[in-house]
Amino acid sequence: MSRRKKKFSCGHKGYGQECHKCAQAAAEKENKQQQKHQWEAAFAHDPIDLTALPKNVVLKARHILRGLQDRQDYREFRGKRLRHNRFVISIPVTRNYRLLCRDRGNFLIPEAVISHEDYNVCKPGDS
Repeated sequence: MSRRKKKFSCGHKGYGQECHKCAQAAAEKENKQQQKHQWEAAFAHDPIDLTALPKNVVLKARHILRGLQDRQDYREFRGKRLRHNRFVISIPVTRNYRLLCRDRGNFLIPEAVISHEDYNVCKPGDS
């Protein structure tokens, strides 16, 4: 005697007490929501605002910021002092983004991550 598939309330057919396709989709959706909440919560620990940046830029900027907090030299990240203001240091994050830091003698204070277009249009650090 063969078993018959039953039709669940969602419209799927199968064996068992619940629809496994819908249960798997719900679990996947919950997992994505948890990852999104963890990603958003990580921005609270950043010394500067990185929320409007793409994910790859945020990850690279966090790596550089962690290195600067561990007293690594900014030149290890290919950072350079600006010509018009020697107290401002520009560190390339990616090809299109720069991390600007202000030199305070013994340590660097990160100010912002800006796009290369914004970096070239105005002279950052003129303030």
